[in-house]
Amino acid sequence: MNFPIFSFKSNTMKMKPFNTLVILFCLLISHAATMQAQSKTQWTGDGKGIFSLSKNALVKTDVLTGDVDTIIGALVLNKADLFKKMDNYTWNEKTGQLLVFANTARVWRYNTKGDYWLYDGNTKKWQQLGKSKPAQTLMFAKLSPDGNKAAYVSEQNIYVEDLKTGTIKALTTDGNRRMINGTFDWVYEEEFACRDGFRWSPDGKKIAFWQVNADGTKDFMMMDNTSGIYSKPIPVEYPKVGEAPSAVRVGVIDLATGKKTWMAVPGDQRQHYIPRMEWAGNDEVIIQQLNRKQNESRLYLANAGNGKGYYIHSEKDAAWIDILPSIDDDYNYGGWDWLDGGKSFLWVSEQDGWRHLYRMSRNGKESILLTKGNFDVIEIAAVKEKEGYVYFYGSPDNATQKYLYRTKLNDSATPERITPDTQPGTHQYDISPIADLAYHSFSNHKVQYVTEAISLNTHLDGKGKSAVQDAVNKAANMPSPIEFFKVKTDDGVEMDGWMVKPENFNPSKKYPVVFFVYSEPAGANVIDRFGVGRNRLYAGDMRKDGYVYVTIDNRGTPVPKGREWRKSIYRKIGIVNIDDQAKAAKEVFKMGFIDTSRVAVWGWSGGGSATLNLMFRYPEIYKTGISIAAVAFQLTYDNIYQERYMGLPQENREDFVKGSPITHAKNLRGNLLYIHGTGDDNVHYQNAELLQNELIKYNKQFQFMSYPNRSHSISEGEGTTRHLSTLYTNYLKQYCPPGGRPF
Repeated sequence: MNFPIFSFKSNTMKMKPFNTLVILFCLLISHAATMQAQSKTQWTGDGKGIFSLSKNALVKTDVLTGDVDTIIGALVLNKADLFKKMDNYTWNEKTGQLLVFANTARVWRYNTKGDYWLYDGNTKKWQQLGKSKPAQTLMFAKLSPDGNKAAYVSEQNIYVEDLKTGTIKALTTDGNRRMINGTFDWVYEEEFACRDGFRWSPDGKKIAFWQVNADGTKDFMMMDNTSGIYSKPIPVEYPKVGEAPSAVRVGVIDLATGKKTWMAVPGDQRQHYIPRMEWAGNDEVIIQQLNRKQNESRLYLANAGNGKGYYIHSEKDAAWIDILPSIDDDYNYGGWDWLDGGKSFLWVSEQDGWRHLYRMSRNGKESILLTKGNFDVIEIAAVKEKEGYVYFYGSPDNATQKYLYRTKLNDSATPERITPDTQPGTHQYDISPIADLAYHSFSNHKVQYVTEAISLNTHLDGKGKSAVQDAVNKAANMPSPIEFFKVKTDDGVEMDGWMVKPENFNPSKKYPVVFFVYSEPAGANVIDRFGVGRNRLYAGDMRKDGYVYVTIDNRGTPVPKGREWRKSIYRKIGIVNIDDQAKAAKEVFKMGFIDTSRVAVWGWSGGGSATLNLMFRYPEIYKTGISIAAVAFQLTYDNIYQERYMGLPQENREDFVKGSPITHAKNLRGNLLYIHGTGDDNVHYQNAELLQNELIKYNKQFQFMSYPNRSHSISEGEGTTRHLSTLYTNYLKQYCPPGGRPF
């Protein structure tokens, strides 16, 4: 139940033009934002520069000096007529090969299929990969380590192409909509961030891949009623909660012989998941397996030649286990942090109640705690083995912020903070794999996004300056409409929140309040970064119009407050998070300037579900609600997400029912606007019809808006975003009128 992909345009970034690097980096980021495969920053071999596109040319830019060298000129790219169609690219500095991904199309959430073109810098020639395959069907093309071959997926099969001869060989032939090779079904992509489903071996002699057998997974039929005069059914392999997962296994193909070997991992393939697989040298693969409930993670090493696997490590939790992509986006693109030539690796565990980094021996028998203390590792930033450090993000003292730390790779010494103490807010670093350099991005609720190229040792650019520090200093005495605060409920739960008060706020008046909620384990809202406090769905300025705008992060949200905070919501979604929100609202009311007759709440996806539950379970508090793309009945959502956080309905169905808005719909007393796209493949439109039936049954009046054939983001189609914004704003103003009123 991830956040939708919003179509709203963000503010134009106003950054200091301290050098060309900022512009190039932003250009690089814009490419990465549209495409999930092959989207990491492409550093030069010496780690001192990056490759990027600038004015239709591929250039190399020195990080600290800003010096720019053209690698492939604009004329070459223009002649290929690819730049306008280009979604992403990969440049191989060693082989002089540019792989371009263009003419892309969406698969589920992301544009992961299209056409691939290869430019050889040595021959100065272009060639299209997979010319014999249907247009716009290639996925995840990757060159072999020696650059002589390319492998890719087309229509659920894996192919390898000899780049010199153009010969294409099918490595799998059984692929179809139900038998998926080298990529994944809907639910693996949505809930495990699994998209690219094959890996070259380091020596380029083998390919390891996932195979998903969705034959036993039922189709959910979506209906397209807008493309013609007859309706068009759209089947999606979608395992609802309680339904068995698709069977998944890992195979290895020897390119010389064509032999396919399946890795022998114990356990029923339909009762387990394999969210991660990578090479562990040339002869073994490492596999992470989760049980159906996702509360036990097991690691196996498997021989690529005979498939024999052996167990090396396990993690158990009374609630659930988070897989590594949840704390390191790099893992979404593949990779495993091997150390000491493959003798050990980096691992993450919550076994002591906090999310910490460990160094694990290859056989799993020895581990060293690297980040000791009562704090959470938020995300891994980089591993610098030659230096002896792992860099990570944390914020021990303020869960709304994020800073860079490092700790040694061989013991549990006290972590060293790298981010200067003088820069409070949210930081992101793109660290060079070799050199002591990084791109540093920063913002807080006062400072718009600033990006700079720095030395990590000094936190200064090549001229001895810091654009980030200058921006922080400049904003230090500037007023901000954003107020961060804490509330403690009557049962002792302390939560972080932010608040935006109306312009010309008068404490002698009472104002309407609008609560924005997303209260599930998939996301948090109270983050000290630029743009916080803005309601992009509102057509106008809430502050000028006279609203108090508030967000509070309840227990269960993924913030760095320890395992107990995050997992206290287990089997209690729709209960604990909703109670926390309602109790926090009562504490906000005690501030004295809230008109409790004008209290609104709204949210999208999981936030839409929370909105419904708050309206139904606490009608005495919330008078107006706007719910978008909500899960109204938990038993309609997918198995990976719902079973991870709620268990199996075969064992505790009552928890799913109790936490579902539909169960409490009869209690509606306030004003409800309910919105859903009929083409939502994530949270099915089915939810809307089920809830409508229940509201009708009890004669509960409400307003409903369906958006024909729109997905979870409700963004497709001319005029959609404007229409949704207008609808939202008008309803809020009508039923929760803005402006202060005297006591």
